[in-house]
Amino acid sequence: MTIRVVLADDQVLVRAGFRVLLETEDGFEVCAEAGDGEQAVAAAVEHKPDIVVMDVRMPGVDGLEATRRITANPELTGVKVLVLTTFDVDEYVYEALRAGASGFLLKDTDPVELLRALKVVAAGEALLAPTVTRRLIAEFVERPENRRIDVSAVREITDREREVLGRASGDLHGDRAHARQPHHDQDRGSGPRTAGGARLRVRPGHPPPLLSSRIRQNRGGLSRASAEVPAARRIRRPARRPGLLPRP
Repeated sequence: MTIRVVLADDQVLVRAGFRVLLETEDGFEVCAEAGDGEQAVAAAVEHKPDIVVMDVRMPGVDGLEATRRITANPELTGVKVLVLTTFDVDEYVYEALRAGASGFLLKDTDPVELLRALKVVAAGEALLAPTVTRRLIAEFVERPENRRIDVSAVREITDREREVLGRASGDLHGDRAHARQPHHDQDRGSGPRTAGGARLRVRPGHPPPLLSSRIRQNRGGLSRASAEVPAARRIRRPARRPGLLPRP
């Protein structure tokens, strides 16, 4: 299987050196060269290579923006980008990975390592320069530890809270059940009874029979209860003052 490569770098000598290295090695083919990011995107669309070897700093459209355009193009889903730069800057690494690059290497990489990196990226894997990998690991280790939530520190619900919630839930369900029952079922529960123990049937909106009879008795005058009020509590008229004549 031949790996088809597009070389994108603004320095002609760098592109020429990469071309010689790849053409002298079996399994590689340089199908196009580009001097800036815009030309790199156009070459990727035209040739559909397996890998674009992308420099970062190029005039016009830089390598990071060209990488974004290539990875965002649905027609170039099979094209991988390997960023190859002189500048070992963390920000370039992060931006390249965010842009969708499959690998990040420095130009001081040994030729054998570069060829191996191209094969790894062409196979669908990701690859970073050893120095970059070490820095990323060190930065990750230095981050604050992600502490898990201590479940034992969470206060459990108390018995009193459980009792209140249970009563509230029971009242809610009881009200719903009461609303679904017909009126004749309400007589089966607790309710007023006569002196003999018989249950009084009360219709909604009407007073009980005993209370109704008391109301009818009181309509004609004072009730028997008011007639039995002790004399000491009745209202008396004030006595006349001595020496005052009665009015004519």
